[in-house]
Amino acid sequence: MNPEAPWAQGAQQFQQMFSQGWTKALQSFQQMETGGAPGAVQFAPEKLQAIQTQYLQDAAALWTQGLQGQLKIDDRRFSGEGWASNPVAAFSAAAYLLNARTMMALADAVQADEKTRARIRFGVEQWMAAMAPSNFLAFNADAQKKAVETQGESIAKGIQNLLHDMRQGHVSMTDESLFEVGRNVATTEGAVVFENELFQLLEYKPLTAKVYERPFLLVPPCINKFYILDLQPDNSLIRYAVSQGHRTFVVSWRNPDESLSHKTWDDYVQDGVMQAMAVVQKISGAEQINTLGFCVGGTLLSNALAVQAARGESPAASATFLTTLMDFSDTGVLDVFIDESFVRFREMQMGQGGLMRGQDLASTFSFLRPNDLVWNYVVGNYLKGETPPPFDLLYWNSDSTNLPGPFYAWYLRNFYLENRLVQPGGVTVCGEKLDLRKLTLPAYVYGSREDHIVPITAAYASTQLLGGPKRFVMGASGHIAGVINPPEKKKRSHWLRTDGKLPPNIDDWLTGATEHAGSWWPDWAAWLQSHAGRQVPAPKTYGKAPSFKAIEPAPGRYVKQKA
Repeated sequence: MNPEAPWAQGAQQFQQMFSQGWTKALQSFQQMETGGAPGAVQFAPEKLQAIQTQYLQDAAALWTQGLQGQLKIDDRRFSGEGWASNPVAAFSAAAYLLNARTMMALADAVQADEKTRARIRFGVEQWMAAMAPSNFLAFNADAQKKAVETQGESIAKGIQNLLHDMRQGHVSMTDESLFEVGRNVATTEGAVVFENELFQLLEYKPLTAKVYERPFLLVPPCINKFYILDLQPDNSLIRYAVSQGHRTFVVSWRNPDESLSHKTWDDYVQDGVMQAMAVVQKISGAEQINTLGFCVGGTLLSNALAVQAARGESPAASATFLTTLMDFSDTGVLDVFIDESFVRFREMQMGQGGLMRGQDLASTFSFLRPNDLVWNYVVGNYLKGETPPPFDLLYWNSDSTNLPGPFYAWYLRNFYLENRLVQPGGVTVCGEKLDLRKLTLPAYVYGSREDHIVPITAAYASTQLLGGPKRFVMGASGHIAGVINPPEKKKRSHWLRTDGKLPPNIDDWLTGATEHAGSWWPDWAAWLQSHAGRQVPAPKTYGKAPSFKAIEPAPGRYVKQKA
């Protein structure tokens, strides 16, 4: 008897039920999308037929491989010895992966507009990630093996870890007890020289005998804390800038509480970025300063510069934009959340006051990569009773920040939903209609090739909006790892064009670009130096008496406030 025959028949029956069940699920999803109105979900017939055929072939092959003990599973969730030594567990993992591939193929076969299909795909990805057999003690062969070997101690420890994480309100990604802001992260020496209710301004101690006459101001995102730019001495962009001879200042945003729940986008531009620029000018005595904005900090900086340009002011000699959105046409996976109903709900919920909680934001970003940033730790922490290893980046990632509701709701509507910043005069900030074409200062624009928050196409799009001379560089890796790439590590690579051309899209730019090994930081440092002016003796004290004296040592108290 052919062992594949009964399996093929059963697989065919299963596939029929599978497709029917999936269709019903999609119909339910569509009803939710349309407020309960029923609608038929259609599949592309040729794609559906191909999926069914491929499923039957793969299911038969899986059955044969299982009988012969030759299952090959290329997924690190099932790569442990427990899975390999347990045929039943290995087969369940292989069957799960087959069904997951089929589900994703069915999601791609749905006949719908691109956004609806992306949402369905995102939902299926979340579902499949959650339903992996590795996430359940009853099916996780590695966790069972460890429980036997430790005589149940791993399970007891896992329960302790679960209770601990429930108390702290989030899944532990690292051993947070080993880190302390100001002790072993955010340790570059400096002082707070100004503060208002929104931010503290940090000035860092020079590491060179002379500094450039134009000081350097960094504007990090207010959606998380500034010390991503100052994790450790050997990977600190802040320390690197100081070591290059720049008199360096950094905005440290306050973690908003109810007292700031009414703050708006205009407040952060006027009383945040523009105030910081003015203070740096007063402390240094320089007519112009160099600026850098990272992620949302870059969007805030572009708005501040555009407001100043509309007023005929030019306090910045240059601007660096790291993984920054100005053109919101392509917002990557985050686009699945944004539509009129979602934005309107947020406006009703917190548009006139309230807080967007930091933990909610952190959870959203974690579930953009559910296997790596959620279920990996559920398995390790709770099923295996492990303590995650110390990792400064993941400690920072867990140190969440709130956002004022009016700020958040306005940002969603005007930028993410309506993309008004690309329209000359399309958005009014601080009483001025913004036109990015009027920003004629030199700009250095950086994008990360594998960024899922600011896609490389979106980062590059800024080059088509800004009106002055521009230099674009593309780095390897993602939103954070691509930016935090010190030269000494000799990791990754970056791409540049020597002809300086900036064609309309990134693909055309890449045809003339050359890959260079290692960090992009030295290229940026050389560019920034060309706009920094002459060198002068380094200051002996922080700030400038009598108005701007050192208030407290860096990193200050604002960054230590918890959400």
